[in-house]
Amino acid sequence: MTLTNATADIFVPDGTPVETALARTTHLGIGAHQDDLEFMTVHGILACFGQPDKSYCGVTCTDGAGSSRSGVYAAYTDEQMKAVRRLEQRTAAMVGRYGAVLQLDFTSKQVKAQDNTPLVDDLYAILMAARPQTVYTHAPSDKHDTHVGVTRATIAAIRRMPLSDRPRQVYGCEIWRDLDWLPDARKVVLDVSDRANISAALSGVFDSQISGGKRYDDAVMGRRKAHATFFESHAVDSATLLTFAMDLTPLAQDDTLSIAAYTVSLIDAMKADVVQRLGEGEMAARR
Repeated sequence: MTLTNATADIFVPDGTPVETALARTTHLGIGAHQDDLEFMTVHGILACFGQPDKSYCGVTCTDGAGSSRSGVYAAYTDEQMKAVRRLEQRTAAMVGRYGAVLQLDFTSKQVKAQDNTPLVDDLYAILMAARPQTVYTHAPSDKHDTHVGVTRATIAAIRRMPLSDRPRQVYGCEIWRDLDWLPDARKVVLDVSDRANISAALSGVFDSQISGGKRYDDAVMGRRKAHATFFESHAVDSATLLTFAMDLTPLAQDDTLSIAAYTVSLIDAMKADVVQRLGEGEMAARR
């Protein structure tokens, strides 16, 4: 496969030829940074773990050069940090038994640009080679601009595909804003209770970020535990770990649907839920 950047990295843990590895993909995760896949698409990783008829492929779009660094990494140059983060992502692929992981090596500036066509080109090529049933990417409500850039590029790439080849489900996942605010009827509730040891191992691989004082591993597991407990107020917990996603499938099926308008419609649904619970909708109607 030819990608935009000659420095892009393709890693297939079991040594299968890359074309074969991509073709067997059923679940595809597309994240901005090294570790985003492990934090937000763990549902897909676990769904494929040890399953002969399923295969997870991950795509990391940026190069890791802008990563925060402290402790033993404090004096690392951007090039050194890129090498560390690339190795961490490869290690996660081995821990999670990914079918493949592709690191596209774009800068964050390139991903955030309004015209991020080179990234769209790469994602389209990967999607056409993989033709996954399910795609996970960042939620468009995320507050990290690089994450949102990846979401825009992912939807643009999917929309280039023939309708018959497009994924059946596209999920926008939570990182820099969780999705607890979505009304329950609009949440995609993903049970990730099984193999918590694998989830923890995947999050813990990224020492370059965690050892600097950002305990992403603890925070991600804490969020999943909190979701499981606070999701349902009138029943005992049916899961120990949950993660929430936004259903982006309508954006993949209707090329005329604005990403912003669709996202705002979900915010409006949450607003309507709050107003209804306060009884102010009926009061307003009487005025």
